[in-house]
Amino acid sequence: MGETVLYERTGHVATITYNRPEVLNAVNGRLRQELNAAWDRFLGDDDAWVGILTGAGRAFCAGADMADGAGSVGTFEGTFWEKPTINSFESGLELFKPVIAAVNGHCLGYGFTAALACDFLIASDRATFGFPEVRLGVPTIVGAITLPRRVAWADAMELLLTGERVDAERAKQMGLVWRVVPHDDLMAEAHALAERLVASAPLAVRATKEVAVRTRNISWVEAVRFGETMRLVAGATEDATEGMTARAEGRTPDWQAR
Repeated sequence: MGETVLYERTGHVATITYNRPEVLNAVNGRLRQELNAAWDRFLGDDDAWVGILTGAGRAFCAGADMADGAGSVGTFEGTFWEKPTINSFESGLELFKPVIAAVNGHCLGYGFTAALACDFLIASDRATFGFPEVRLGVPTIVGAITLPRRVAWADAMELLLTGERVDAERAKQMGLVWRVVPHDDLMAEAHALAERLVASAPLAVRATKEVAVRTRNISWVEAVRFGETMRLVAGATEDATEGMTARAEGRTPDWQAR
């Protein structure tokens, strides 16, 4: 993909890696651009069914590179603001393929926001999590929107307003982390989960995730109507026919994402 972000696909699993280990994968302007391009590539790759996001070296992502204002924080008329882009995964890119965060170390600020955007968060026992922005005199924005939707209010405010870090076990207790695993087993665990996910029909998986995402804040009747519409759309695919045929014939389905 580039020098600061690596993109590798093996089978139907794409791995996106922050690749500035010398600065703990801090996000500068170039990394941000290459990361957005990587997500765009994943979104458009019909053969990439599941994504894994991780970091090179001893950090997942230590947040914005304070030496480079083109990272995730800029200035506008004397005040600080975050600059989301239309293809920014952490700021709400509509991506219905499942994504796994494999958090291998420090996961702070921008990196923490990206991890929260993933469907599964598997953490190394060496991982730490935090939003240090308030200790630097700037507010957390996207993280302040997403974090209270994931954990209890007081737990969210503890992280957002103190700027302190928590370890992987504390993050799991809060409900931020799905699993904590020994550091050396992290990527094996992430890939094992990815292989479980690609065993399912990819279009049905995306339709199911889209229903889950879009129906969170609408009425029950609207949610069911939307879900049933998605069922009709997914049911008309070649994969839906293949799934039923494979079941009748007692064999493993051969999904084509069509």
